[in-house]
Amino acid sequence: MMTEKMLSALNPEQRDAVCHEGSPLLILAGAGSGKTRVITTKIAWLIRERSVDPASILAVTFTNKAAREMAERAKALDERAASAVIRTFHSFGAWFMRRNAALADADSGFTIYDDTDSVTLLSKAVPDLARNRTASLVHRISRAKDYCLEPDSPKLDIIDPDPEFRRIYGLYQQRLRETGNLDFGDLIMLPVKILRENEEVRRRIRQRFTVILVDEYQDSNVAQFELLRALTGENTYLCVVGDDDQSIYRFRGAEVQNILSYPEQFLNTTVIRLERNYRSVKPILAVADQVVRNNKGRLGKTLLAQRPGEKKPVLLFLHDQDEESAFCAQLIQDAVQKGGHWADWAVLYRTNAQSLGFETEFLHRQIPYRVVGSLKFYEREEIKDALAFLALAVNPRNSVAFHRVVNKPARGLGAVTQDKIVEEARRSLYAAGTGAGDGAENSGSIIDACSRMLGSLSTKAQGGLTEFLHIMASLNAALENAEPGDTLAVFIEKLIDCTGLGEYYRAEDEIAGSQRMANLQELMNGAALYPLSREGLVQFLEHIELDRSMEQQEESADSVTLITIHNTKGLEFPRVIMTGMEAGIFPRDDKDPSELEEERRLCYVGITRAKDELYLTSCASRRLYGKTAPMRPSLFLEEMEPASIEVIGMDPWKMRSRQHRDDGLSGQRPRDLWSPGQKLFHDDYGYGIIQKTCYTDGEFVVTVQFEYGEPRRFMPKYQGHSLLRVKDDEF
Repeated sequence: MMTEKMLSALNPEQRDAVCHEGSPLLILAGAGSGKTRVITTKIAWLIRERSVDPASILAVTFTNKAAREMAERAKALDERAASAVIRTFHSFGAWFMRRNAALADADSGFTIYDDTDSVTLLSKAVPDLARNRTASLVHRISRAKDYCLEPDSPKLDIIDPDPEFRRIYGLYQQRLRETGNLDFGDLIMLPVKILRENEEVRRRIRQRFTVILVDEYQDSNVAQFELLRALTGENTYLCVVGDDDQSIYRFRGAEVQNILSYPEQFLNTTVIRLERNYRSVKPILAVADQVVRNNKGRLGKTLLAQRPGEKKPVLLFLHDQDEESAFCAQLIQDAVQKGGHWADWAVLYRTNAQSLGFETEFLHRQIPYRVVGSLKFYEREEIKDALAFLALAVNPRNSVAFHRVVNKPARGLGAVTQDKIVEEARRSLYAAGTGAGDGAENSGSIIDACSRMLGSLSTKAQGGLTEFLHIMASLNAALENAEPGDTLAVFIEKLIDCTGLGEYYRAEDEIAGSQRMANLQELMNGAALYPLSREGLVQFLEHIELDRSMEQQEESADSVTLITIHNTKGLEFPRVIMTGMEAGIFPRDDKDPSELEEERRLCYVGITRAKDELYLTSCASRRLYGKTAPMRPSLFLEEMEPASIEVIGMDPWKMRSRQHRDDGLSGQRPRDLWSPGQKLFHDDYGYGIIQKTCYTDGEFVVTVQFEYGEPRRFMPKYQGHSLLRVKDDEF
């Protein structure tokens, strides 16, 4: 009775997957199809219905959170499931190595080295390597282990063809074995090696685990596939669950071919597709399918909506990223005023750097928000570093900024030396009289103190301090010698280059797959609105500080989510806005065919996060690298069928004829509210006059000539809040 009750909660395909036995099984589980329910029910069903010893069940996944959830849900179905081994791949590898460490010349009490430990170890093994070079090599060693490649492996050239890499990798491994410890790559590679080479261990482990279940199989790398193959014997029941259309972690080593080739790698595989989607309404699933079906590398499935709802996704063409953030804010505010919740909404973007515009707009409108998966923009390390250089250029007495950047990147200037310099600056301040100087304009200047202290330092410290002084001199010269029309973007571009932050964070991006340089470039984009002068720099820093002070408000549980598309995996929201749908942003321009397919899968993941409503935004222009550039709509938008989406705004590239919505401004004709000759005020552009009005692709547009600058176009329906109508005597 209990078993039937458990199975009755499943749809026919889910039930088939749970009750399948014998041959290898691939459960191709589409987004929102209930895969976790299937795998946990299968564990309980095997124990209860097939009398499988729980201790002989091994279930692996990729995060501790997922492993805990799987264990808790399986135990809730049958208490005996608590004895099953449910772990992450790396946790299982550690479990295995504790029992077999001696076979790999490791200590059973080994410590697991993280990336920082590995960099330190390699620097000791090869002392003449620069720190950035060392970190980059550790990253490549880690990637080699993801492919189960040792220093003498013939295929190591696919990671790095330089013979020097093979030698350095060998020295690293030798030093690692001498310590008796393991790094994260070893936790997968060494069990594979032991299982391949030791028949007794292989026989014993295959007897122990007669059932192996793998969740999120599309995220597995080559080494994890090899481990799975080594664990699987003739009598092993193997079941993997995954979605080839959601393989989006190639940058972490994930190999989509693992799931695509599963039926060939494990003969007589049964494939069961879970296509019933319990998350999104039909129109959202339709556009998701229209995009992802353009991929050649997929097993194929079509999601079937199980929830009612016919609201089409909405595509909005906007002028630039400022209008994009303003539109998103207004759309969300309007929905909340009608009784919705802030937490209903998620704003998605391709890179973390794109969060800045939304954070700024939301702060000014007092919209509560949270940034998921990363720090808020101004809290990010690389942004704080750049701002510290800017602050020191404005105020050479800023000791906090000085301490942050004088030795970053490392220049051999430790804390003791820094404190001596700051004390010298303080001494000069009081020697000149209290306050700002009593005629000594630069009294208390830390930069001047650096110059005075040079002769008293060690040779190494002198070199580092001389380099720092040269940097500050270059920055000050750039401020004093600006060309007409230059903006602060030029200054920040120079700062990124001459301070060494660019080289430092480019190396870190290569190692960690992070986006720190993109964040610095977004800071540059924000600075493009200010003139290159000391006054402009002061205004820019003041604007940032005001924004940062507003961030201090307590985060509300009911808040809008700002999140990269990668970080949305496994999440869902009633209403989703996917932003930056432009060529070069999403997808990037430099994608080879396999990378483009992964970008397309990423688009599919983003779309299928939406339950009830989906909005897509595409800008005609965007600030990139400190300059405004024209943008084309994303290739993914062109792959959506015209009848499947509703379009608002002017398509700058006239992709194709589409359906359009009217203005609907509370029953009033737009021209009555926004007529030629009407005088306006805008916070950013000042006073202006409406020159002309028109309908463009069904949208009412006004052209405003401001006192200064080029004419600007606005859609009053979405941007009317930023335009204040004024009387003649106020103009």
